Amino acid sequence: MNLFEYNRNAWNVQSLEGCRWSTPLEDAVIRKAQEGKWSVRLTPNRDVPERWFPAYPNLSGVRILALASGGGQQVPVFAAAGADVASFEGSDVQLGKDEEACARHHFPLKAIQGDMADLSELPDGFFDLVFNPVSNVFAEDLVPIWRECHRVLRPGGRLLCGFTNPAFFLFDHAHLEETGEALVVHRLPYSDVDSCDEETLSDLIESQQILEHSHSWEAQIGGQCDAGFAILGFYEDDWDEESTRLQGWMPMFAATLAEKR
Repeated sequence: MNLFEYNRNAWNVQSLEGCRWSTPLEDAVIRKAQEGKWSVRLTPNRDVPERWFPAYPNLSGVRILALASGGGQQVPVFAAAGADVASFEGSDVQLGKDEEACARHHFPLKAIQGDMADLSELPDGFFDLVFNPVSNVFAEDLVPIWRECHRVLRPGGRLLCGFTNPAFFLFDHAHLEETGEALVVHRLPYSDVDSCDEETLSDLIESQQILEHSHSWEAQIGGQCDAGFAILGFYEDDWDEESTRLQGWMPMFAATLAEKR
């Protein structure tokens, strides 16, 4: 199975149905961003610290690659703040929402549909910032992603990433939702493709669920260091009770600020 193509189609379905990550921001939010009042998120609930950006609030002249960040949310905010933005997104529908939001406000946008592990059509050392909200959970291998992010950034450029806590994947979530009991059933690293039994995987595919991978902290943070980044910032975030009954037991997400060395 071509996992990228499968997840592209699965994300298209989810985006068309509408979810938290696929709902474009209201025009009033974009207007405030034009006035210099804006924030964005790499994880569900915490705003990215202002100091993580190379300039704030005016991003005029800052070249930003929004990587797997479609849905009409962060991209139009960056454009409204004056940045020169490129959106590189696997899902056609998510990318279209970025294009629609920017077109509605007459913001220029370079929109590219593709696999975030292959940024070969983008030039070396071009971007000042790569903004990558929680999305590497949908990729099999992080090494090419970190390598490509390093390549397209200028020296001193910044990579901002959000991650899912790999411990989230230890549990039987159907059992947890039914009973409230946190039952550990999986080893890490976890993969829907490799860790599920055939029946469960077949059910996921039949229902067009997006397939995920846990990735270790070593792969997520150590992998950035191996690619030539220095980690300069880190924070954790939670989720909400509607999304998981693990809420309140541990941080569900984290984010890093890395700089190209």
